[in-house]
Amino acid sequence: MSSYVLPENPLFSGIAPHEIAPMLDCLGAAQRTYDRYAHILSTGDTTAALGLVLSGSALIQSDDLWGNTTVFDRVRPGQIFAETYACTGEPLLVDVVAAEPCTVLFLEVGRALRICPNTCAHHERLIRNLLSLSAQKNLNLSRKIFHTAAKSIRGRLLSYLSYQARRCGSCTFTIPFDRQQLADYLNVDRSALSAELSKMQKEGLLQTRRSHFTLLCVEDHLSG
Repeated sequence: MSSYVLPENPLFSGIAPHEIAPMLDCLGAAQRTYDRYAHILSTGDTTAALGLVLSGSALIQSDDLWGNTTVFDRVRPGQIFAETYACTGEPLLVDVVAAEPCTVLFLEVGRALRICPNTCAHHERLIRNLLSLSAQKNLNLSRKIFHTAAKSIRGRLLSYLSYQARRCGSCTFTIPFDRQQLADYLNVDRSALSAELSKMQKEGLLQTRRSHFTLLCVEDHLSG
């Protein structure tokens, strides 16, 4: 169990390090590792536990019957997934897939929502932290909706890349997706996305190599 990394995790913010080990026992903690592309959870599964990524990363995605993939988010170390399903018992509407080798800590969050037989005072703090993380995930989903609102591929790219630049405070940044994942996230064809990026480079709007981007002539907007 990698409990030594947990005091710095947002889910355990405000909880004393010596309280974490008994809390993990109380929440039925189970740590698992996954190879790249492995399904951590699949559409239709039910789960009593949320997943906390300790290392590596995972993609929250959905595949339709024709094999088209839509990426909703990338979950990195310190971030959680499936908490809504763990709280409600509803079947998953998405897949959780390892984007790279990763380690996940599963916590039976429902136990924190009930009166603890051990009268664990830290449960209240854990619930507050869980609500904060869930709210952040809702913001991420709202951003995706905003980025995919534009009808054109260029409009979607400009929205997403503008947000990344503002978030980093720099016109040079690295995004958390490769080219296929970016296309899936923006709900566009990969070839069309690559063609549009090539046009934008020729027009002097940006420079890009793989997941690294530099937006040109935008410094005034970032500082304003």
